[in-house]
Amino acid sequence: MTSPEIKLTTDTRGVATVSFQGLKGLNIMGSAEVEGLTDAIEAAAERENLRLLILTGAGEKAFIGGANIEEMSRLNPASARSFITGLHELCQAIRNLPVPVIAKVRGYCLGGGLEVAAACDLRACSEDAKFGMPEVKVGLPSVIEASLLPHLMGWGRAREIIYTGRIFGAEEALRMGLVEKCVPAAKLDDAVEEWADTILKCSPAAIRMQKDLFRQWETLPPTEAARASIDLFAKSFDNGEPNEYLQKFLKKS
Repeated sequence: MTSPEIKLTTDTRGVATVSFQGLKGLNIMGSAEVEGLTDAIEAAAERENLRLLILTGAGEKAFIGGANIEEMSRLNPASARSFITGLHELCQAIRNLPVPVIAKVRGYCLGGGLEVAAACDLRACSEDAKFGMPEVKVGLPSVIEASLLPHLMGWGRAREIIYTGRIFGAEEALRMGLVEKCVPAAKLDDAVEEWADTILKCSPAAIRMQKDLFRQWETLPPTEAARASIDLFAKSFDNGEPNEYLQKFLKKS
């Protein structure tokens, strides 16, 4: 059984990377690992120069291979509530991060691991990645951030993968809309860096506002979403960044 290890690093550009090495060589998450990951995400959020966060699993076998079945087999109704609430809080920490979060996926991304990936803003995977929501096979429903899957892939596809619990490959995940990039393993770092480089060229304040708006758009009806957008558009001129970036654009044109 591999000892869990969570590393948080930040480069000079403000790009943070959280690397998770979980249990059993497949980056399995128990309560302690979930808590450690949540702490790392929340620590990253406190860094003033943060521009972007990349979340990845250590090694080549898994992004996150799912929740710790041994621990789950001992749960009762009260401890089950605590266990799943902890996983939800991890996903919420990712979604509440004020900057985009990219999931860099190699190998298995199952159950709770897929929910963590769904909570991220963007997902890039290697061609050897494997996805699935196998909870129904062990007597459990898929819950918490599984609710994000229909918005990514559509209700029919979400029902199909959750009802069957089947494992499917990276190319199918790309066709479904579950991931935005699927590349050979040797090119995965470059694919993520391409996103990072493009995002870093944009206004830092605008990116943070856009992340805030995406969260609001998920729950607001269209008219209210438009009003919230108007308010944030006006507020964006408080710091002078739009004027600076617009002037740069005009000089190039």
